[in-house]
Amino acid sequence: MPGLLLIAHAPLATALRAVAQHTYPDCTRQLSVLDVLPDQSCEDVEAAARAVMATRPEDEWLLLTDVPGATPHNAALRLLDPAGKVRVVSGLSGPMLWRSLCYGSMPVAQLAERAAEGGRRAIEIFTHTETPKTS
Repeated sequence: MPGLLLIAHAPLATALRAVAQHTYPDCTRQLSVLDVLPDQSCEDVEAAARAVMATRPEDEWLLLTDVPGATPHNAALRLLDPAGKVRVVSGLSGPMLWRSLCYGSMPVAQLAERAAEGGRRAIEIFTHTETPKTS
């Protein structure tokens, strides 16, 4: 079971862990979070993430980040490894997280695909349409 690390602008990672625990109350072994503060550097976030990942060095890791190109995401990209034990998926959302927990027993490459799919499928646009009048 891969480790799952949420790296996001504070307090999003912690808030999403609370959301996850509504559906998966026992997810704390698999799920870790890093809330990135406004003054934290990419190097600081990378070091904090490495410390979390060092608690389970034999495991694969899926890193979910909130915004591509922002500090949490850029730090996560520095953790990618040639062996493929780490994957990064951006656009962190509740549906993406729930999908990751639901399929948490998959190898990390497949889990990353499921996570991304969960995030994409949850995006919809709704508009008001007038109900046709009937005679």
